[in-house]
Amino acid sequence: MSITSLHNKTILVTGGTGFFGQQFVRTLLEKHSPRRVIVFSRDELKQHDMRTHISDPRLQFFIGDIRDRDRLYRAFQAGVDVVVHAAALKQVPACEYNPFEAVKTNILGAQNIIDAAIDCRVSKVLALSTDKAVSPANLYGATKLCMEKLFVHGNSYAGGRTTSFACVRYGNVVASRGSVIPLFLDQRASGRITVTDERMTRFWITLEQGVDFVIGCIARMQRGEVFVPRIPSMNIMDLVAAVAPDCEVVYTGIRPGEKLHETLISVDEARHTRVMDDLFIIDPESPSWDRRGEAAGKTLPEGFHYSSDNNDQWITTTELQAMVQT
Repeated sequence: MSITSLHNKTILVTGGTGFFGQQFVRTLLEKHSPRRVIVFSRDELKQHDMRTHISDPRLQFFIGDIRDRDRLYRAFQAGVDVVVHAAALKQVPACEYNPFEAVKTNILGAQNIIDAAIDCRVSKVLALSTDKAVSPANLYGATKLCMEKLFVHGNSYAGGRTTSFACVRYGNVVASRGSVIPLFLDQRASGRITVTDERMTRFWITLEQGVDFVIGCIARMQRGEVFVPRIPSMNIMDLVAAVAPDCEVVYTGIRPGEKLHETLISVDEARHTRVMDDLFIIDPESPSWDRRGEAAGKTLPEGFHYSSDNNDQWITTTELQAMVQT
């Protein structure tokens, strides 16, 4: 499926009213000429607001929760060609305090999507993951790791059917809900910024880059890949200098479940990873299904890992200021 073949297709987005989902929907409608775009989410107010701001007859809304298997079947039976799975409980403290709920949504909900997609003969399903799924230090990351495993090996359950599953995994999205930039902007007025640890680094990607990457991976995916973009890192103190250079910095200490540096590809995963100009492709280790897709790219050296502190691309303070202003 080339990018242009999203033309005249029906694409369903779980969590379509979220930060990623809304931009993804706008991009599809403006640039890729789909037949229909279905937003599947559980918040009627967010759907109402989205319907108000995006007026397009191709846009359709389904109230539903990915925990509800029957509702997913009903939505997928509407002639869906492609599913992008963006629904999740993703706030680390909330997942730690409500672990059963995180498992029900992020793991059992993923299983429901896989079952519904296979039985309803959806062509492609692409799930969104996170750097926190690599060597997870918190429950959110652990549930996302399980989700990745389910989607990769969902290809085994598809058997001889045409449904294929893959994942994308990337880092922090600039100015996403609950992220550090909105926090710093709120704190700036008080003259004090809170930082957990001055050594902290993170991968950084803009919302538009994330959306374009997902669309490109829909076109590229065969079965069972985890796609990782090659993106820059930033140091937390460079971000402070960009957002609030004149503010006092108060160090609060690393929070439970938080890492100094995030990893997008572990040492063990690197052994079955291919690198290309703009992305890495983590291939499934021992697929039980037929894989005859692309084999482009180069293998990685022994001992390689892709971490936010060993990255060869870094964002400067000036570039961060431009991102924040945008």
